[in-house]
Amino acid sequence: MIRIKKFKKEDLIGIDKEDLRDIPDLDELDKEDEREVRRKLLGRKAIMIICAIIAAIFLFYGLAVASVNSGSKFFMVWLLGAAVFAAPVVMIIRGYTLEVSPLGKKIIFFVVGFLLALLIVTQFMVLSKFNSKGEKGLDYIIVLGAQVKDDGPSAVLKYRLDAAAEYCKENPHTIVIVSGGKGSNESASEASVMRDYLVTKGVDIDKILVEDQSKNTDQNIKFSAEFLDPSTNSVGIVTNNFHVFRAVQLAKGAGYKNICGISAKSTPFFLPNNMARESVGIVKDFVFGHFF
Repeated sequence: MIRIKKFKKEDLIGIDKEDLRDIPDLDELDKEDEREVRRKLLGRKAIMIICAIIAAIFLFYGLAVASVNSGSKFFMVWLLGAAVFAAPVVMIIRGYTLEVSPLGKKIIFFVVGFLLALLIVTQFMVLSKFNSKGEKGLDYIIVLGAQVKDDGPSAVLKYRLDAAAEYCKENPHTIVIVSGGKGSNESASEASVMRDYLVTKGVDIDKILVEDQSKNTDQNIKFSAEFLDPSTNSVGIVTNNFHVFRAVQLAKGAGYKNICGISAKSTPFFLPNNMARESVGIVKDFVFGHFF
């Protein structure tokens, strides 16, 4: 269905008239054929330039995401994308072209269309909870963990903790559960660092409960349920804006009956990576039944 072949002169796309004469037989092309040749070459050059630009963007962005050392391997998706877009550039430079059968084209269009539709739907889901403010007077709020560094919470986690501290100022009777275990690249549990940070922000330490065994969002929510009654208590999930939808759905799937999201901001530069990762996470959790 798909094969790579050497680019032949009859496949040429737009070449200067002077160069045409240097190629055997092509100098005998009539004007219409010559225009067609020019259109094809210009098309190949345009594809090469566009793919090269996209590949460079993906490579730069993937390396930038990797440099944060968050513990996630999702940056590999951007590097893989860079390789995919670099492939046509290499092929064109080396004089090859891709030949796809009609059936192959249909399969490619279907797969790409399906993945694009899936991306659009899941992104709308993410955006539907992007600016959630939560409800006043909740019994509990659960602050989901994220990477901590030797000098304290990461930027992503600080956004969550600042949102939690602000909520506690307005709702002083709400109990805070900080949730997050110790990752392989962390010197302390996320929950302990989160508790200490909230105390510096004026949150009463007696109002803070520590859940320090969880390793992911699903565990954050399930393990935190041991401190409350999911069927009766009102609970808010504090996390970054891009993460609220999935966190709330996971909580519903874990049996929380009175649940809402409280959105914290996020770093704009890394938002494309986080939004894309959420789409993958939503599909994964849906497939494995974590939302039910």
